[in-house]
Amino acid sequence: MDARRDGQRGSLEAPIRALITGITGQDGAYLSELLLSKGYEVHGIVRRSSSFNTGRIDGFRHRLQLHYGDMTDASSILHIVEKAEPDEIYNLAAQSHVAVSFETPEYTANADALGTLRLLEAMRTLKSKARFYQASTSELFGNQPPPQNERTPFSPRSPYGAAKLYAYWVVCNYREAYGIYACNGILFNHESPIRGENFVTRKVCRAVARNEPVRLGNLNAVRDWGHARDYVEGMWLMLQQENPEDYVLATGEGHSVRQLVEEAFAYVGRTVSAEFDQRQVRPLEVDCLIGDATKAREKLGWRPKYTFKQLVAEIMESELDSARKAGLIR
Repeated sequence: MDARRDGQRGSLEAPIRALITGITGQDGAYLSELLLSKGYEVHGIVRRSSSFNTGRIDGFRHRLQLHYGDMTDASSILHIVEKAEPDEIYNLAAQSHVAVSFETPEYTANADALGTLRLLEAMRTLKSKARFYQASTSELFGNQPPPQNERTPFSPRSPYGAAKLYAYWVVCNYREAYGIYACNGILFNHESPIRGENFVTRKVCRAVARNEPVRLGNLNAVRDWGHARDYVEGMWLMLQQENPEDYVLATGEGHSVRQLVEEAFAYVGRTVSAEFDQRQVRPLEVDCLIGDATKAREKLGWRPKYTFKQLVAEIMESELDSARKAGLIR
């Protein structure tokens, strides 16, 4: 590991520069905090819009260098990479909601698949020596039998999964063809109190905290849920290794959506009450995703710290606090 990557900063040495796409999202916010704590200079790409969407990073936004850009615009990506001159690039930007990808498949492919290609092409064109992290996903595996690991065949069952599969392989291609240090992080579900409200963990906990109806589709779907704080540390570790490789990050434990609902209601001491909503059933369902992170444990020394129970409790406490401040509960 070279001097600029050992986490130790000399008094005269410039900090490592990181560029994060999707910096305003859950993972971007946690990763930014982590890198700032390590002395990095952190750059981020944000989309220009009529309203600000920086709530997750407002607490430390003054320490970030933000650039306007869009993953669907190759020229803006090239310009930002050239201007920032990053040592590490974390590609977290995506249309990341599986259900929404069925409604916006073309945009999902443009942002998630071709967006990754645009970043890699910018690196190749500029002869960038940056190390590249690609946010891959357990949705690549579809209904392959669990536990899934780096050797499990891919079989995506959504436009989101298919777009991410293109991104996965183009990362491998640029790594092998051009010698770019590029890694795929195949991350299983990772959540937190700042997850988007349309994701099932936040949706369930928010409804329970506010005593609102819980309406869900497939209650039997099983997922491997961890905490985003643990997972962004794994992202960083992948780029600190001598050679670039692909890694699964997961807790190794599966819980059904029904168990998520039960845990949320148990936190507030109420009887479970959930309604089936046919509108929330996807055209193609993924039944069970449980990851095997043996490789990450052995090569990166990565282990998740949060349990499923702790994760739900943290989200529930955040939602209860929000409901109290809004005057919805006492």
